[in-house]
Amino acid sequence: MEFKKTTGELREGITSLASMLNKNGYGILYFGVKDNGDVIGQQMGDRTLREISKAIANFIKPQIIPTIEHKLIDDKNVIKIEVRGSEKPYSAYGRYYMRSADEDRELSPTALKELMDKQATSDILTLVPAPVQTLSFNKLKIAYVTAGLTVDQSTFEDNTGLKNNDGKYNLMAFLLADENDISIKVVTFAGKDKTKLIKRNEYGGTCLITSIDKVLDYMESINETMVTMGNHRRTEEKLFDMASFKEAWQNACIHTKWDKGNPPAVYIFSDRIEIISTGGLPVDLNKDEFYKGISKPVNSKLQKIFGQLGYVEQTGHGIPLIISNYGKQAFDIMENFVNVTIPFNYIKQDSVSNETDNTASINETEQRIVDYISQNSGITIKELVSASGYSDGYIRKILTSLKEKKIIERQGGNRYGKWIVVKR
Repeated sequence: MEFKKTTGELREGITSLASMLNKNGYGILYFGVKDNGDVIGQQMGDRTLREISKAIANFIKPQIIPTIEHKLIDDKNVIKIEVRGSEKPYSAYGRYYMRSADEDRELSPTALKELMDKQATSDILTLVPAPVQTLSFNKLKIAYVTAGLTVDQSTFEDNTGLKNNDGKYNLMAFLLADENDISIKVVTFAGKDKTKLIKRNEYGGTCLITSIDKVLDYMESINETMVTMGNHRRTEEKLFDMASFKEAWQNACIHTKWDKGNPPAVYIFSDRIEIISTGGLPVDLNKDEFYKGISKPVNSKLQKIFGQLGYVEQTGHGIPLIISNYGKQAFDIMENFVNVTIPFNYIKQDSVSNETDNTASINETEQRIVDYISQNSGITIKELVSASGYSDGYIRKILTSLKEKKIIERQGGNRYGKWIVVKR
């Protein structure tokens, strides 16, 4: 944290921000406060905050997006600037600085090289403090116990790396806390683009382990099976390969650059699933190495925790598995994002018109009703409702679909008639 009396010291303040970013990946600067912490106030004009933002954008490289706020402390105006960043080294006005106590010291070429080498192996999640310091980790502890690991309450937080060098909870702790404000969404669209949104499921706000499990459970629930009946044979096929989705989703959560503020998300379209994560590939990993399954974790401590809990392995088989099922084209690797596309194996039943006369495709729910009819040709709609647990209206809809596909026929009236299974 750095204090400046006025924005007349803007250049020095920007230098301090770059210096703190190089030290901890995080920094706070106040204008209107003396070095000793006394609040003296800062004169404010219509363009003051905008000019500060412009100066930071122009003179700190790589560029960062600061949070700039006007605050009232002791009835006096002050300006608070907060910055975060993981792309060290940062320069201010073309020079590189490092925080030493409360001083900004210019780095020598040797020290700059050491900083760059250290950055290649740094773990920003463990350095940057969490935005909230009142955190609990009961769900994470339960996950450890469930995995058969011993939890020592007195050393748990230190052993799992939930605090930074200053003894504050870090961003990784915030991700794994019982409560947080991190959003994890699964969004469903009606067609092949984002024109019409059908549903948005929110699984965030809690321990990342729990959020990941909830998304996996939901995706498993929609991974319906298509049963194809024809030529006296029956084949079954899942909508998508769940193992490939699981690998893509867990990788997105573990390797995304969480400090950027964009959590991974899942988008479901009529013909595919997309899993998107922030950050692109690590600087020391090329595409060929990535496709071979060579792992260069962005968040090594987070990956270690997931490994301890049995969520990931060090074999590097996840990416090759996805490629074996869907090819390299499943990956769209951009500078700041990685998008994994898992196409559906077939068009979902609600999009399928009547089948041809030789074959008919039915889903798992329809097959269940066919099985009931096969066992009792005189079964009534009321009895189907009771046996299946579906509503009366839904049963009638299924029966209509099966008749249109010429899977079943109705002989006789409602009271004394019976069902005939035409194709099995």
